[in-house]
Amino acid sequence: MKTAKITPWFHPCSVLDPHAALHSPRLGTARRSFRGSMSSATGIPRHHGLIAKDCGRRHSFVPRNFGRKRSKPVGGRSGPKYQGLAGQFLRPAGFVLSMADHGNGSSGCLDNSKKRRVPVFVMMPLDTFSVTDSGLAKIRRVKALTVSLRALKLAGVHGVMVEVWWGVVEHASPMQYDWSVYEDIFKMVCEADLKLHVVLSFHACMYPFSSPRANISLPLWVNEIGNLNKDIYYRDRHGYSSDEYLSAGVDQIPILYGRTAVECYEDFMVSFIDKFQSLMGNPIQEITIGLGPSGELRYPAHPFSDGRWKFPGIGEFQCYDKYMMADLKQAAFQAGKPDWGYAGPQDAGSYNSFPLGEPFFKEGQGTFLSDYGRFFLEWYSGKLIEHADHILSKAVKVLKTCQQDQPDAVLLVAKVAGIHWWYDTESHAAELTAGYYNTSYRDGYDSIAAVFERHGAALNIPCLEMLDSEQPEICCCSPEGLIRQMREAARRGNIPLTGENAIERFDKEAFSQIVRNAYHRPQAVRAFTYFRMREALFRTDNWKSFVNFVKQMYNKSQDGGCNGKMYSKLCKTG
Repeated sequence: MKTAKITPWFHPCSVLDPHAALHSPRLGTARRSFRGSMSSATGIPRHHGLIAKDCGRRHSFVPRNFGRKRSKPVGGRSGPKYQGLAGQFLRPAGFVLSMADHGNGSSGCLDNSKKRRVPVFVMMPLDTFSVTDSGLAKIRRVKALTVSLRALKLAGVHGVMVEVWWGVVEHASPMQYDWSVYEDIFKMVCEADLKLHVVLSFHACMYPFSSPRANISLPLWVNEIGNLNKDIYYRDRHGYSSDEYLSAGVDQIPILYGRTAVECYEDFMVSFIDKFQSLMGNPIQEITIGLGPSGELRYPAHPFSDGRWKFPGIGEFQCYDKYMMADLKQAAFQAGKPDWGYAGPQDAGSYNSFPLGEPFFKEGQGTFLSDYGRFFLEWYSGKLIEHADHILSKAVKVLKTCQQDQPDAVLLVAKVAGIHWWYDTESHAAELTAGYYNTSYRDGYDSIAAVFERHGAALNIPCLEMLDSEQPEICCCSPEGLIRQMREAARRGNIPLTGENAIERFDKEAFSQIVRNAYHRPQAVRAFTYFRMREALFRTDNWKSFVNFVKQMYNKSQDGGCNGKMYSKLCKTG
């Protein structure tokens, strides 16, 4: 009897995905293209996180070596006069929650990488389930998903990452939670003998180029409030709002049917723990707390979904909703400069500007170096750090309730974005608009690492597959420099690291770079998550490359394992 072949999981979103920062775009000056990085249907590069469908044009008027001044990681900080909110979290004293070390059970983060294996997780497809107009979620293609999970297990994969969406679980009414689809998904993962990395996603996933099945909004009742009051979302200076994530300005304002935004996030986490407490530690080994757009701690400064921004634009500051502006006005008054509280920088260009011609970011004498510039950037980045502190403190409180007997059972993780374009300039303009006060004169990741340290959260480092030599020189990119700086901030803060790739790649260079970064001495990452399970991963050549990569990560020989023929056989018998 002939058995039907089960097609492995296919994710239809061939252009965009919200879970990585913008990386390695195809510009006129791009060095190379990568196998597996192109959409077979459109020929458009698959870019993720902050990337646009059209990745820009050649800008021949920009000098090729523009801005390449720094050859080593930055250091130092601005003076105490401008430390503000961000300065509160530089090397804080306080309780640090120890979390699990998947490799050896140690709570210290400076492990000898030779003695540890880095577990490999794989992100589940965005369209694992479909959501009806009424909010009912149902798993799609159960047999295909089952086969895919079994294949990952045979390949030596440790577990999968599952995004748990606020907009799905609390869809229709406040505090009415429906976890049924995640009960089904977690059951399938357990049956495949895989572990779980759960991401509590408080953002929306709405992209015009993706499949409708992959689009997930904020809860319906939140959007209803937003339709009447757009200021619950971040706004730019033109008044345009982004409904991907709630503004940090409403963190402490009870505008959501009597609850603040932070209270909504806390209630969601409490409900999750109550529902899945028996799974904590095994199979749930990691929980990432969403802190902004795409789950990353940042502002939506580079909005590609509506065409406002294209790589490698510097982006725009997102502080013009009435709640953020009220906070800015108060901060300016307290600083004795009330005139500084009426708007953000007026000489910072637009979304698609280059820093070369914008006074605020000008090399050597930009406004970002002035008293006003330092005041504004301290406030802007400080609000983001304060936002992380509020949410992570609630997450730690909730996790402690289910980990009294096993305090190291689950690794708490938080993400930052990989804003690596314009990194090799003085101002780091794209990082500044995203909320990272990081320049050639100031380390902006120290204060972020410090708040993660305060709450025992691991820092997720993006772009582990990327090399500086592969980036277009025109954009002054340095993903390697950014990773070095984040790693050093984590070392100083004594916090653990996790990592992920940003672009779906299957070439030897990318996998080798991931292994080098994952086992970097003296601090290996606690876990690595591969972006992402979809059809391209299971193509014969790609699958062989991926299986070999998993073996490298586990320090195994190149023989044996689950090869392409094994997977084909599994599909036919699944």
